[in-house]
Amino acid sequence: MSALPVTLTAAEPPLLQLSRAVKHYPTAGGVVHALDGVDLAVGHGETLGLVGESGCGKSTVARVALRLVPLDSGQLHFDGQDLSHAGGAALRDLRARLQMVFQDPYASLNPRATIGRVLREPLIVQGRAGSAAEQREQVAWALARVGLSPDMAERHPHEFSGGQRQRIGIARALMLRPAMIVCDEAVSALDVSVRAQVLNLLLGLREEFGVAYLFISHDLGVVRHMADRIAVMYLGQVVEQGPRDRVWGTPLHPYTRALMAAMPVARPQAVRAPRTLLQGDPPNPIDPPAGCRFHPRCPLATAQCRTEAPLLRDAGDGHQVACHLA
Repeated sequence: MSALPVTLTAAEPPLLQLSRAVKHYPTAGGVVHALDGVDLAVGHGETLGLVGESGCGKSTVARVALRLVPLDSGQLHFDGQDLSHAGGAALRDLRARLQMVFQDPYASLNPRATIGRVLREPLIVQGRAGSAAEQREQVAWALARVGLSPDMAERHPHEFSGGQRQRIGIARALMLRPAMIVCDEAVSALDVSVRAQVLNLLLGLREEFGVAYLFISHDLGVVRHMADRIAVMYLGQVVEQGPRDRVWGTPLHPYTRALMAAMPVARPQAVRAPRTLLQGDPPNPIDPPAGCRFHPRCPLATAQCRTEAPLLRDAGDGHQVACHLA
């Protein structure tokens, strides 16, 4: 099963939109530039794949989108409503409509609670619990949606495999019928065979409920399978984004090309195109380099790259890139 094409139009504003989002974290050693001017949008029923190396700011995007941490500057809009500084009822409504599936399927579940209690908790917190019979019906519905038996509701998390626990995490995210689910490395802790099952489950739920995903992963192969559009992050900034086939077929940023070159292939001897591999580690986010942040590792860097920061610009057909040389 593959992702269905979704196109954002001017007549249909995005479901989630980050505009010039900035988030810094003060530390004893200085200020960590987690996000610096990030622009992202996820349409209704769309899957946006967010990729990049560890430490590039992907998880901070998730936390900001969920309003788990506030923005330092910039704007967060959800379904047309500005939630950059929202609180009270507006933030409560956001939490119901925007859910999350976490990376660790065991740590994200309360080991002392039964699965039924875990799944009922969102209903209780949002004041939608109803009677005990209604709660049991909702729990059975959610378990059935993710391919689990309703009688599993009386078990505890340690009685399930990793793949089953992640299905429970997905069921919990579905309890409030959200418009969007943030998946932060949701399959990276699973075995390969189980990973494929969970990915296809997510795609099936999208077809059934029209839910949108912000799908965060370091695995480009997984993102290619899941996403309608791809956004590539490097050191707190988006360096390239666009429709999946455009970004995959014609990557414009040297960093995107390097990420694709680093993907494992089944028959390396059959790869004839030159593979540019990155050298060294990303710069310190406390002291990011001037100009293009990728220039210390870029084999094509010029004097302009070292002094002038490139802006994200249109390359046609919804494809955008932040590179002087693209």
